[in-house]
Amino acid sequence: MALPIASGRGLRSAKVLTMDTAPDTPPDTKPVTPIDHILVVDDDPEIRHLLKQYLEKNGYQVTAVAEGSGMLMSLERGRVDLVVLDLMLPGVDGLELCRDLRARSKVPVIMLTARGDEMDRVLGLEMGADDYVAKPFSARELMARIKGVLRRVRDLPIDPLAETPERLDFAGWSLDGRTQHLTSPAGLVVPLSQAEYRLLQVLLLHPNRALTRDQLLELTQGREARPFDRSIDVLIGRLRRHLGDDAREPELIKTERGRGYTLAARVKLVR
Repeated sequence: MALPIASGRGLRSAKVLTMDTAPDTPPDTKPVTPIDHILVVDDDPEIRHLLKQYLEKNGYQVTAVAEGSGMLMSLERGRVDLVVLDLMLPGVDGLELCRDLRARSKVPVIMLTARGDEMDRVLGLEMGADDYVAKPFSARELMARIKGVLRRVRDLPIDPLAETPERLDFAGWSLDGRTQHLTSPAGLVVPLSQAEYRLLQVLLLHPNRALTRDQLLELTQGREARPFDRSIDVLIGRLRRHLGDDAREPELIKTERGRGYTLAARVKLVR
């Protein structure tokens, strides 16, 4: 059975979340150790309560807070593996919180955005969010996104025998697979979000080959493109800025009209 949940500033009567009462895994299934700690930041008390209940039933440790100050306090108290962050919060909004969080931490962020508001999604990705879920959404969908983001962050290969290079060198730049740091030809370290790191890694592992948006989404996020999905374009723009690559005449990450994007450089894999 599914329970409808009302939410949102000015949207209290709108159904924005569907709650499945049964856990996603059998009750006798032992949770993975250590338990992943999810921090839910949403000003709607009903959503906080029901998401906490649902995720805990599925083996997660959950802390739920109403605003940015609670988020910062929770992050200071101990390890948090992922933040579910509502865009529309009282006081400091989710975009500013995401930007500040990304400046100090690489903890992955899933942004909750208004349904159909593409600008919110684009801004969230530009601020460093790793994924987004548009309202209305189901608790099961959100949990699937949480699992996907955590899997990508930990960089678990699809082939367990596959070996990830320790470093990828290209055009004077270096991407370190252990620290996930990007180092410029001048030796300056450029911080990357998890989403930026994973996309650049995929491009470097397939140099001089056009990859479509669908291929890049599948390789980096394990999902298909949604209609009018611009998340890859946003991340490409951010990578170009990090690399000093002119978006009008890029030399490193080229746009292949009707095909996708190509990393145009020789890449040295250091294992």
